[in-house]
Amino acid sequence: FLPAQTPAGANKKAGYFNALQKRLIEDGFSKNKINALYDRHGVYFDAKGVSLFFSHSEGKLNYDQFISKRSIKKAKKYLKKHRAVFDGVEKTYSVDKEIITAIILVETRLGTYLGKRSILNTLSTMASLKDQHVKNMLWRKIAGSSPFTKEEFDKKAEKKSTWAYSELKDFLKYANRENIDPLSVCGSYAGAMGIAQFMPSNILAHAKDGNSDGCVDLFNHADAIVSIASYLQHYGWQAKIDDKKAYKILLSYNYSKYYANIILKIAKLLKG
Repeated sequence: FLPAQTPAGANKKAGYFNALQKRLIEDGFSKNKINALYDRHGVYFDAKGVSLFFSHSEGKLNYDQFISKRSIKKAKKYLKKHRAVFDGVEKTYSVDKEIITAIILVETRLGTYLGKRSILNTLSTMASLKDQHVKNMLWRKIAGSSPFTKEEFDKKAEKKSTWAYSELKDFLKYANRENIDPLSVCGSYAGAMGIAQFMPSNILAHAKDGNSDGCVDLFNHADAIVSIASYLQHYGWQAKIDDKKAYKILLSYNYSKYYANIILKIAKLLKG
């Protein structure tokens, strides 16, 4: 593994990941590999990034930006550019190309904004909140700006840490399988990655090699397009699906009524 620079202002590890490393080793990961990975200079406790989980408000997101004439024009160009992949996907998975394009538009602006936060650091930091002293440290940093009480924060942190630990294990499995440096992958503040913004568990379960190069790379457009189709089909997407069923399936991709509605609206504009 190549060393990486720690971003300015990042918190040093200061033992925050010691218990986490122990858990990973107990769960079957190589002691030498885990210790070497967490000893690297680029691995750090990302308090600033994870604090977004406790202040993020979806109501502040401007979903209407994605139905502007400019956005729809770009999405139509994207459809045309990747027509061959979309044609194959519609035949194999019976998932509308306009729905897939709408998802990619909203998730990453058609693959142009992929997130800049280390997936390893994000998931490791959230997973480490299992430990009360780590939880208390983060609370001291965000108490002044968080809309939550300490009790609400503790409850949410406990739930998120359990979820993040599971995702971290899947991320390390994926990185090992595809021979990827875990520290090289960046994504959202929530730990989602690639053009489709998949969480690691969804990569292992649903991601596909869309361009037949022998790798599952969610930063490749063909792989991302086919992977979204695979995911939606798994959750029940069918040809000529009605809006009510489509809405429910989209909630499995991103549990947000705003999100599901805007995806359906974009798809209709792309078909029009």
